[in-house]
Amino acid sequence: MTLKSTKYIPRSLEPVLKKAASQFPAVVLTGPRQSGKTTLLLHIFRDSYTYLSLESPDIHTAAGQDPRAFLANFPPPVIFDEVQYAPGLLPYIKEHIDRNRDIPGQFILTGSQNLLLQEKITESLAGRAAILRLLPLSFREATAKPLAPFPWESGTKLAPVKTTISYDKLWENFLRGDYPELLANPERDTQLWQSSYIQTYLERDVRSLRQIGDLSQFQIFIRALASRSAQLLNITDLANDIGVSVNTAKSWISVLEATYQIVVLRPYFANIGKRLTKTPKVYFTDTGILCYLTGLKDPGHAASGPLGGAIMETAVLTEIIKTITHHGQEPQVYLWRTSFGSEVDIIVQSGRKLIPIEVKVSSTPRPAMASSIKAFQKDMESNALHGYVIHPGDIKLPLGPTVTALPFGAL
Repeated sequence: MTLKSTKYIPRSLEPVLKKAASQFPAVVLTGPRQSGKTTLLLHIFRDSYTYLSLESPDIHTAAGQDPRAFLANFPPPVIFDEVQYAPGLLPYIKEHIDRNRDIPGQFILTGSQNLLLQEKITESLAGRAAILRLLPLSFREATAKPLAPFPWESGTKLAPVKTTISYDKLWENFLRGDYPELLANPERDTQLWQSSYIQTYLERDVRSLRQIGDLSQFQIFIRALASRSAQLLNITDLANDIGVSVNTAKSWISVLEATYQIVVLRPYFANIGKRLTKTPKVYFTDTGILCYLTGLKDPGHAASGPLGGAIMETAVLTEIIKTITHHGQEPQVYLWRTSFGSEVDIIVQSGRKLIPIEVKVSSTPRPAMASSIKAFQKDMESNALHGYVIHPGDIKLPLGPTVTALPFGAL
């Protein structure tokens, strides 16, 4: 099969993917539609693997009608793209692996629907497959920055420094988003691409999931959810606003999470004698899709409007999640909020330690911005590490002995 060539953007997951293929009989690569899964796999394995997409009706029909004959026609090493279209193939892949258990890298499978795929993988390939995720580009990948550790992994130098990305450019990036095709093809009309992406997502991913009935109402739901991004999620209010049941709203959120369109940030709980909120927050995986769904077209309006803080918070959270995920690790990321109003936007768990992070839309860091982090550090005592206030400006400086202000570009 011949695919059109496009500019390749190196991905941080490359070494993890190569290592997994050298150690496991199968590798499963999941992630949202258009996150670059196929491009990444063909870049690494084009010369050594057969590639086949199972999305075409004739292909997945053939796979379903006679799985053993299908595998005989496409023997390992092989890449089966969009394997959720032929889930019945997985038991026969397991059968093949069990006959050749000591051979690594036999099958590489991709999928954009975690809800269905994870269930089938657990049933069929448990212990036989490495499961990795590829999300849209991180800022490090998009700007070709070297894969350095996070500040909390490498120590903190408190001398003020400048970053190379301007405030205006940063907000242009947030509006465009981080899907590889838009970065590789800068002449592409961003709004048209995002509109097409949402329509394709609805038609191909959502329609195939049993929870969805009325796609037009589901699209209204997505837009209503986007307007609540980075807020505590009141599902009852959301359901009432669009005229669906609470159970329907919950199932639709599950669909969006399973197809990697949103991140549900859940509270961190600790036994410190304080009442902590149980309500999560919801963030979209891509700031560009978030801006499109909320009707934002101008970087200035995005930065200064009522959703500026939500966009900034989304960018910081997803940067952390993407960077950790593209290391092949599972992000341990939470929010912190007490019934007394004390709140920290993001808590990153590293081992038994906790890194508190506040996100501010102002580009001028001030000591008062560190107050909630200092309260958290006091509550958590020795479990809390150095904290960070992330902002869209260009300066890095201390806000006290235990908190540093960092530009987004230095995260």
